[in-house]
Order: sequence, then C-alpha cells, then structure tokens
Amino acid sequence: MAARRGARFAETMTGRLRLDTARGGSRPVTLDLRVDAPGPLRLHGVTTAVVTGRVRIGGWADDLHASGSMLIAPLSRGRIDYHARFTALDGLEYVLEGHKSPTWRSPLRSMTVLPIRLRPAGETAGGVGSGSHRPVGEGRLRFRLRTLPSFTASWRFPASADCAETLTAARQDRLNVWYSTFTDPKTGTGFWLHHELVRPVNGTPYTHGWAAVYRPDEPPVIDRFGPDVLPEGPASSAGDGAPPESPGFYSPSAVATAHELRGKTEQLAWDLRVAADSAPLRTFPRLAWKRRVLPAVHVVPQAQARYRGSVRLGGQTLLVADALGASAPIAGRGNAHRWAWLHADLDDDTVLEVVAAVSGLPLLRHLPPLVFLRLRRAGRDWPRGDWRSSLGVMGIGRFRGTPRLPTWTVRGHAGGRRIEVRVHLPEESRTAVGYTDPDGSRATCHNSERADVRVCLERRRDGEWQPEQAWDVRGTAHAEVGLR
Repeated sequence: MAARRGARFAETMTGRLRLDTARGGSRPVTLDLRVDAPGPLRLHGVTTAVVTGRVRIGGWADDLHASGSMLIAPLSRGRIDYHARFTALDGLEYVLEGHKSPTWRSPLRSMTVLPIRLRPAGETAGGVGSGSHRPVGEGRLRFRLRTLPSFTASWRFPASADCAETLTAARQDRLNVWYSTFTDPKTGTGFWLHHELVRPVNGTPYTHGWAAVYRPDEPPVIDRFGPDVLPEGPASSAGDGAPPESPGFYSPSAVATAHELRGKTEQLAWDLRVAADSAPLRTFPRLAWKRRVLPAVHVVPQAQARYRGSVRLGGQTLLVADALGASAPIAGRGNAHRWAWLHADLDDDTVLEVVAAVSGLPLLRHLPPLVFLRLRRAGRDWPRGDWRSSLGVMGIGRFRGTPRLPTWTVRGHAGGRRIEVRVHLPEESRTAVGYTDPDGSRATCHNSERADVRVCLERRRDGEWQPEQAWDVRGTAHAEVGLR
C-alpha cells in the first residue's frame, strides 16, 4: 500500500491588530505560516492541518516558533479556521484565531481577507466574534495578490511522513513507539519521553511508557506510567476508545502528538508544546515504510523541533523554553536484537541521525548491523540516496558500526565524502530500561540524554581525503544502546 500524499504550502498575510489600551493600541501584524496536511486536501471534506511559523506584531511580539492548526473545509462547512499559539515579548502566551467563510458572491474578498482576534492562551476558544471572552485584540489580515506566485510555488505534495501508520494494523505482534528527546539550552538538562502501544502475541493490547530527566551533575530520574489496557474497538491508541483527530499516542496517563506532549507519573508531570519547521528526516529507506520490506520502520517527522512548557519533578518545576530536539515514531514487530541510536544537533544548521541495528528475526540476527545515517546541513541531506549508508552500492561501501557500551563508532563514505561518528554514553548520565516485545522476549535499553559525540567529515580532493568539518558536542547529544 502506497503512503498517502499530503499537502504542504507556505502563506504570508499582513494587516493590523487593535490591541487593548493596556497593551499599546493598534499594531502592524505579519503572519508567516507553513501548513502541513497529513493527507490529501478534500474540498468537499474536512482537513485538519498542522501550522508552524512566525507571528510578528510590531514592538509587541516576534515568535519564530508559533504553532497551531488549520481547519480546511471550504465547501462542507463553508469555513477555513486558523489557530496559532505564540509567546509575546512580555513572556506570556497568546492564541491568534482567524476565520474566513468562502462564498461565491465575493470569492476574492472572502478568500483573501482574514478577520482575527487575540486571546490569552489559558482561555477557552470561543471563535471569532464570540462573546464568551473579551479578546486582547481584534483586527484583519490580508493575503496580498502580489505574493501569489511565491504562494503557488510553495505547494508540495509529499508522501505522508507518518510511517508508523504503515504498520499499525489492529493485529497481534505489533509494537508502536512515539518518543521525544530534547535538551534545555539554559540548564543543559536533557529530557526523554517514551510512549508505547503494545499488541502482545498472547494477551490484551495495552499502552505504557516512561519519562526521564537528565540534569547536569545529578543522577538521572526516570519514572513509568501505565500499563493501561487498550479499549476494544477501532484500531487506535486513544485511551477512550475513540480515534483522535490528531494522530499520535493517547492513554489515560499521557498524550503525544505532533504539537503536544503531556502526561504524568508518580514523580513527574509534563505539559509541553512542540513546533517544527524542517522537513522530515528519513533514516530508513522510503521503500522500508512504503512496502514493509523491513521488520520495523523509523522516520523523524520533526527533526529540529522546538519544545516549550514545563516539567514538574517532585515539588520542583523545570521551565522549558526553546529546547532543541526531535520527536519520532517507530513501528514494527518488536525491538531489534541489538541496536544503537543517536540524535545530535551539531550546530544551528546541522543535525545528525544514526540507527545501527541487528534484526531480531532468527535468520538475520547473526548478520552485521545495518547502519542508517542521515546528516542534514543547510537543508540538504547526505548521503543523497537513503539506501547508501545501509547497503552501499551493490553491497560495496556500506557504513559500519557495532552497538556496544560505553562507546560506539560508525564509519562510512558516500558521494565523495567520508564520515566517522564516535558516541560516548557516560555511566553517570545514563539509565537502563527493560523493554518487552510483543512475543514476550526482553531487551535492555541504555539511554543517555547527555551523551557526547564527535563527528569528523572529510571530502575527497586530488585523490586523497581532506578534512571538511568537525563537530565536538558534549552533554547535549541523545543516544542509546540496546542489548540482550
């Protein structure tokens, strides 16, 4: 089954917002949005898309990581709704809501003019024009026709990045994972949120997971939630048995979607928002999640995501502001026989994702690890072919690496470049977590959200390898090793 093709486009609107007198009166507004629809746009149906981008309100707000949603139903409901959450310069969060009703009587005006209102983030949405809450400000934005060429050129129709849906069938022996890892830039604290939907070979499907906090100079704290039995009904991870509008993980203890993370355990509680404006980073070849040629699939839809909110640890509240990391799903028959994983933001414009794994299938577990490596610099991914690191060219030039503690290394070359990645998981900054597969077999995952990584990238010139760039990241890389 081929992956569904969604829609992606960028949109810019400008106008003015009349703030209340306490906040400075009339201000110019610019809204730069990227809209990602998980499936095809249906004019006669309803599409809910993810919105990320920038909200600028002259002298009052300039948030590069605004996030929210867009309801697109021009014919079925006669409306297109905008909902963007952002942080103003005063440090408080607000929600900008907009609503337009396309009509054949005035097609140009109804599609290019957007009435908006602004409200504090803590209030319940009442819709534009609602009197349930007095808004902070009201105004009107316009889509300028001179931006129509760039708007048209921005449209893309990529295959769905949610590879997890290719292996989420409501059948036994399936494991689905949603995880998020990120580091707070001010404190250096690393966070790991892990959510699982397990369909055992023998037994009732259930959801469970854990949260972990890795603070500098202190032992890591990890605590579990669940297990919670999955209700009978449609194939879903929704805790109430009803499929949610936003794909992701839902249980009585935790929720994990593309732009929301919340949950609690006995020691920890978290409430976070996620924004990402980068394209998905595909670690596994596209064929793996389109045609199910591997026992499991992995892709990073939010490779350079930003996290903000709070995490409560005991009686202490840890504020998270503009933390950098990634969220991703994994789906398959269970965990690998052995594996190593790395996510590292090497600098502001470079991210590295590595998976080295030995399959758990009996006939494959004695083979060397397959290495999946993707390096993104300035928006370009290397190696260019998503199969090069794992298979090479006709088996020659395959990247190599072996999962082991406390240090593991990956080496390989492709397209005139050679890379060496050395990952170290300090003993004092890692945790050991027991994993259980759908068939009941067990593995131990050694994870650190304060790992060290050194990357050396070389380029072949004049018949020899010459250094191109090197990175040395201490205490902010996210890594793990799984052993049995």
